[in-house]
Amino acid sequence: MQTLKRVNIYSDGACSGNQNDNNIGGWGVMLEMGNHTKKIYGGELNTTNNKMELTAVLEGLKALKRYNIKVNIYSDSAYVINGLSNKWYEKWEKNGWKTSQKKPVENKQLWQEIITIIRKLSNVSFFHIKGHLDINNNSEVSKWKSKFISSYGQISDEQFNELIHKNIIVDKLANMGMDKYRN
Repeated sequence: MQTLKRVNIYSDGACSGNQNDNNIGGWGVMLEMGNHTKKIYGGELNTTNNKMELTAVLEGLKALKRYNIKVNIYSDSAYVINGLSNKWYEKWEKNGWKTSQKKPVENKQLWQEIITIIRKLSNVSFFHIKGHLDINNNSEVSKWKSKFISSYGQISDEQFNELIHKNIIVDKLANMGMDKYRN
């Protein structure tokens, strides 16, 4: 039996002036398969942070060349990771894309595009990582590593520090996506 190849998708979204009518959003993604990495980013005007977080995941998924692989998605967005791992979308679909408060689901189109791709994948897992974590702050790193372990299982210090580093990379990519709109 052939072992599935694994792709890690690290994603981040950002929005400057999130609650204002005129704001700048960006998203960044790093895909990793073995020793190969691919970095992509983009941005848009008049958006939201949640939309950029979802766009980052979607762009990472759209960059996949095949679906018979194992995919790990890492994001610092609890909104995205909880929505996917807890399958909030299944209730939304049953309720005609309405929330439990009977309001339309925000970012419906992005959710639908992500779900369409995820349902094609052989194996997909979701991991929430703490964003903007200072790798030099040992007490904060230790606290968030413990939370990660309680949610997903054992991870070495080196592996956790590598996740922090990759989150910093995609955060920088998201900011590069915003840069083309800055004056």
